[in-house]
Amino acid sequence: MSMRDDMIIAPSVLTANLADLSTDCKEAMEAGLDWLHLDVMDGNFVPNLTFGPPVIRSLRKALGPDAVFDAHLMIENAEACFQDYIDAGCNHLSVHVEAVKHLHRLLGAIREGGATAGIVLNPATPVEAALEVLSEVDLVLIMSVNPGFGGQSFIPNVEHKIRRLTEAINEQVAAGGRPVQIQVDGGVKAHNIAMLRDWGVTNCVVGSGLFNDRASVADNLTEIHQALN
Repeated sequence: MSMRDDMIIAPSVLTANLADLSTDCKEAMEAGLDWLHLDVMDGNFVPNLTFGPPVIRSLRKALGPDAVFDAHLMIENAEACFQDYIDAGCNHLSVHVEAVKHLHRLLGAIREGGATAGIVLNPATPVEAALEVLSEVDLVLIMSVNPGFGGQSFIPNVEHKIRRLTEAINEQVAAGGRPVQIQVDGGVKAHNIAMLRDWGVTNCVVGSGLFNDRASVADNLTEIHQALN
């Protein structure tokens, strides 16, 4: 896990070489990034299809126990199959509030199943959806692009949502409640990551900003760290 001023950098494996996924993930881990973001898509909730428990299980076997598997479930049936992802090796599951019928129940079941639990808000989903269950989650993922594809541009009007969420988390912690990470996914790169930290973000998913032909993961990570310093 790479951190600067309490910022976790979570590489999105969706933008890695899926034909040789373990190699790219090992490169990220060697650069100090042990929190790996797994974008699970079902072709129904989002218009794309990626991978599921069998690939995750193989990746866990290849990488060993030290990697933190942070699964973003862009699927319609999370309530029916969440345990399959935990059993495959996921440490954390984030589910979309837009796709879950009984959110409180699912969050409790994920935690009882052996993982930490989070929720995801699409760009057009009001922040109030997160506030309803804030005491039940370990992480809130704010999408700064519309989910389904990598390489999209950052949507800047998520700022008010992040700032309101930061305020609510601080109030919860001050009252003795649980701390909650704010994660952002979509268009995060060296040029805007310090801005996100200033808004209150503690965990950034970075895809093409790390996995690209311009430089190695380590070199790209150095650029990100320089932006945070």
